[in-house]
Amino acid sequence: MAFKNWKNLVSEEELDAQIVRAKAASQAADRTEPRAASVSFDLSSGLIVIALKNGAFFSFPPNLVQGLEEATPEALSDVWLDSSGSSVHWERLDVDFEIASLVAGIFGTKSWMSELGRKGGRVTSSVKASAARSNGKKGGRPKKSLQQTAS
Repeated sequence: MAFKNWKNLVSEEELDAQIVRAKAASQAADRTEPRAASVSFDLSSGLIVIALKNGAFFSFPPNLVQGLEEATPEALSDVWLDSSGSSVHWERLDVDFEIASLVAGIFGTKSWMSELGRKGGRVTSSVKASAARSNGKKGGRPKKSLQQTAS
């Protein structure tokens, strides 16, 4: 559907005002939100490395990220940022993430993150084994008292 009077939808003054507001909002976001200056896949460490505009670096293994867990190094290297530095994209893999979410440790949907947590809880380590032995010497997990179950 074409607009017959499309020039009358927004006045020149209103358009200028919208542009000024958009620039101000972008500058405010640059000051308050993590923005990326660059992103790359470091083959030697196997990490995605994001250099933030504030000088900090953030890196993570791709197997933690939904959609990147089975990706080849070649596909992981084909990564780019949007013009504002607020999101990262892997075109071949059809994966997009906001920088703020990645920095906050959000590597996928809620169900993906739950499964990631479950997998982490099942991992065995010498520290977990030592803690289990120590707790066993104390008689194991304490029994719930009647007061605890009533409340």
